[in-house]
Amino acid sequence: MGCVGSKQLNDNGSSRKLRKPKPWQYPRPITRAELAKMREEFWDTQPQYGGRKEIWETLRAAAEVTNLAHAQLLLDCADIIVSATDMSVCHDERGTKYELPLYVLREPTNLIRGC
Repeated sequence: MGCVGSKQLNDNGSSRKLRKPKPWQYPRPITRAELAKMREEFWDTQPQYGGRKEIWETLRAAAEVTNLAHAQLLLDCADIIVSATDMSVCHDERGTKYELPLYVLREPTNLIRGC
């Protein structure tokens, strides 16, 4: 058993590649510890609001890898349809929508380094 191909398609039906989300800024400077706490709270609570646990686990794994090709492989193997190439909006094969905030996908530009 293995992966067959990408489920991500452009309007013209061709495959799209994942890309990093655009740089963003948190409303105030934030420490790495605060960001880690926000991320952990999101991943701990989000499955309670719907969707399948295994899809949330795959989305988390894909969001946490630094290599976009690896993230793409994880999503493809789980049949996750990426509606936004930055992974902020995804769907499973049943049509369930999964929305990921920027803070789990990329560090803010005003992250306080060294904390």
